[in-house]
Amino acid sequence: MDAVKRWANERRIADLMKVLEDREFGVVMAQDKDDARKIVMDMIPEGSTIAVGGSVTLNETGILDEIRSDKYKFIDRYSAPDFEAMLDKYREGYTADVFVSSTNAITMGGQLVNIDCTGNRTSQIVFGPKKVIIVAGANKIVETVEEGIKRAKSIAPMNARRITHKTPCAADDNIKCTDCHCQARVCNVTSIVDGCHYFPKRITIVLVPEELGY
Repeated sequence: MDAVKRWANERRIADLMKVLEDREFGVVMAQDKDDARKIVMDMIPEGSTIAVGGSVTLNETGILDEIRSDKYKFIDRYSAPDFEAMLDKYREGYTADVFVSSTNAITMGGQLVNIDCTGNRTSQIVFGPKKVIIVAGANKIVETVEEGIKRAKSIAPMNARRITHKTPCAADDNIKCTDCHCQARVCNVTSIVDGCHYFPKRITIVLVPEELGY
């Protein structure tokens, strides 16, 4: 990454960290995606039960590969043979020691903004697992909640295509939200997490001064 762009990302993350800390989030800045992986895995004790949200970031950082290690009890949503079995894995995730995911957006006001298909990711960030770790690149940082929702909607076509949902936004001749009402819709649940005051530091956010995920 260009050194000046990295510098700008680091300064913006430093400002955001102060806001997140005031809202009782745990927050760490990693140097790069490899450092982010090390930071995350150092946070998770061996033997922990781990669930994950669907995330390109977890693949790009190698965190998902680490979680699949025999050191942990991975609730592997990806190994489910069918949709009903996958839903059972989602439900099992609420009892996990640790939930690891990314986020669609983080505002400079200190809010996590996410839009989900089934709601397992948004709801497990909010409640259930004892510890939540969010990994996010600087590309996820926006100014306001409204911008966060707009960002989530703008990447919905790519996410729909990634998980092979046949939505209008993921069609070959389209790449924008049409506010569809099909069963495969990926924008069913919108979540805004405004702080961790009731459960201080339950959510830790690992911020990376480079682009990760969608």
